[in-house]
Amino acid sequence: MISVTIFNEFHHEKIDQEVKEIYPNGIHQAIAEFLATEEDFTVRTVTLDDEDCGLTKEVLDSTDVLLWWGHLRHGDVPDHVARRVKEAVLKGMGFIPLHSAHHSKPFRLLMGTTCNLNWREEGDLERLWVVNPAHPIAQGVGSYFEVEHEEMYCEPFGIPEPDQLVFIGWYEGGEVFRSGCCYFRENGRVFYFQPGHETYRTYYNPAVQRVIKNAIRWAAPTRRLNALVCPHVKKVTPGKPESHLG
Repeated sequence: MISVTIFNEFHHEKIDQEVKEIYPNGIHQAIAEFLATEEDFTVRTVTLDDEDCGLTKEVLDSTDVLLWWGHLRHGDVPDHVARRVKEAVLKGMGFIPLHSAHHSKPFRLLMGTTCNLNWREEGDLERLWVVNPAHPIAQGVGSYFEVEHEEMYCEPFGIPEPDQLVFIGWYEGGEVFRSGCCYFRENGRVFYFQPGHETYRTYYNPAVQRVIKNAIRWAAPTRRLNALVCPHVKKVTPGKPESHLG
């Protein structure tokens, strides 16, 4: 089983009637509902209003993959929570920042850059092209898929060069964007996935749902440390199989 935790600000759904009509129980619950159909996932949700954003050490220690949706209230996430998430990723937890989470504190800490981009909100059609068809995250979506309406994000995108690029988004205005980016950070895996503006029905799109499910399985830990250490090691003696850790 893969333990999935979904973090959502849960802000727009409370103050914006248009968003509330699309996601009446919150974006986090809409995502949780389609993930719950998978037999190998266990799902929980947390929000900004929870104590420590619901992301205590105990929660993160028991989370295999953390999904993050944020937009207007990135600054309200406590710095110690952001550092806790970063440390969990370095230990091996998977991390999937969605849409405006490019500006979330944990993602910026893990990238070490501004993560700035250009944007326009006019409900453009977006076509996401698969540029790495052999990648596990791209399975089952064909050579491209479309999102009928989406906030336009375009280059330049102030991120490090992705370790693996899976999707490039094209918009009807002609702009392009690196919409699906994979990173390896010590023991953890990160997948940034761009679609998901709150005033559109993006998370009801079957292809978007498939990508998120694929990404969770890709990002699930293959190695998980209890602590980040810099150990002293003994010299390995040829012919002796004992541990070299000091």
